[in-house]
Amino acid sequence: MNWRDFLQQRNPVAAALMAKMRIAPQDRPKVKAECLRLLATLRLDPARMQLISGFVDTYLKLNTAEEQTFQAEIDKLGLSEQEQIMEIVTSWMEEGIQQGIQQGIQQGEVSIILRQLHRRLGQLDPQLEVQIRNLSIQQVEELGEALLDFSTETDLVNWLNQAR
Repeated sequence: MNWRDFLQQRNPVAAALMAKMRIAPQDRPKVKAECLRLLATLRLDPARMQLISGFVDTYLKLNTAEEQTFQAEIDKLGLSEQEQIMEIVTSWMEEGIQQGIQQGIQQGEVSIILRQLHRRLGQLDPQLEVQIRNLSIQQVEELGEALLDFSTETDLVNWLNQAR
């Protein structure tokens, strides 16, 4: 289907699905701007707004040049529409920053736990390190306490098997 057929729809699903329709490469920035413009006019609650805008952002990722064209499309809109769209885009950025912070914290904790395990047990089997890197934050914290009782790599293996 053609995305232009849904420009006048006052439906959040139409705003989301426009991102997945047949789009000429040169129209991608305009479609994203139109999806967000439509979404901003619907006055949805924040949870629905985030869900739909996340869908649009996921399925209509723009490269650097397209981002510049997208910004130019946003600049053509009226001030209130620009502000509403920028609120949506800012929420994406904030969510991305929070995800990055969480990933950084987890990577830092895993790194510390691995150093402690190396000091306590010596060199570890690389497969064990992979398993440790795939643990949740909560499991990494639990491993940090449990490793104080380890005396062999077998203790670590047993702990990892129980943590599954």
